[in-house]
Amino acid sequence: MLDPVWLRTFLTVAETRSFTRAAQRLGLRQSTVSQHVRKLEDATAQQLLLRDTHSVELTPDGEAMIGFAGTILADIERALAYFTGPELRGRVRFGASEDFVVGPLPEILREFRRLHPLVDLELTVDLSGVLYEKLRAGELDLVLGKKRAGDETGSPLWTDPLVWVGREGFTPEPGRPVPLIAYPPPSITRARALEALRGNGKPWRIVCTSGSLNGLRAAALAGLGVAVFARSLVPAGLAELPPGHGLPDPGEVQFQLSTRTATGPTAALSEAIRAEAGRLHG
Repeated sequence: MLDPVWLRTFLTVAETRSFTRAAQRLGLRQSTVSQHVRKLEDATAQQLLLRDTHSVELTPDGEAMIGFAGTILADIERALAYFTGPELRGRVRFGASEDFVVGPLPEILREFRRLHPLVDLELTVDLSGVLYEKLRAGELDLVLGKKRAGDETGSPLWTDPLVWVGREGFTPEPGRPVPLIAYPPPSITRARALEALRGNGKPWRIVCTSGSLNGLRAAALAGLGVAVFARSLVPAGLAELPPGHGLPDPGEVQFQLSTRTATGPTAALSEAIRAEAGRLHG
């Protein structure tokens, strides 16, 4: 074992080229400095210093030891800082719904990583229903997703009206089934759209199913049909259908943070997202 005390003493002697000056700098007796160097030489079975009554010189092995000693001491300092420092550390398995794939969420997460570099952040992007299942199964620690307005679970951030959207100028043809673009089950927006159509007696047909926000957007931009989105998160290039479109009100949706245990890094990320809810809400 290379005692870090011996290494630090050796580096000081190598820098000052004097046992006397090294002892003064370290606040030790000269005999103690000599003892540390001798123990280091015994541990390595190599002579590290050439010394006489007037000078101290490094041997080739002593030159090599300077590099090793510096690295070892730096690693020890980093280890001590990691385990005893004030920085937040740990792991957060964070799930975000597809609605936030684009927008300010990546910037919020990047700032969190900058402030807490010792926290391992694992991101999962999926449908809200899938994320809640993973949360219940213990596979995620924190979820930012949608819930039906009025659900008791989770910590609400904001409530948004759901709206019908499509390509600019697109309107469903009267008398024909509503061409619906939707996420697959267990999508909340899909469920609300179907409930509204059934409740209003409107016939419908699925023209596109995609688990990707970009997939839904592409289908809508192509004019294949209409989709339901939260009003504040309508994808770029799409527009809310104007009044008189004849489609039933799909209701509201609530965005919330849900967690199993809000402590440590999970609590810190939760607070960071809550503080930026206004940006996420647009």
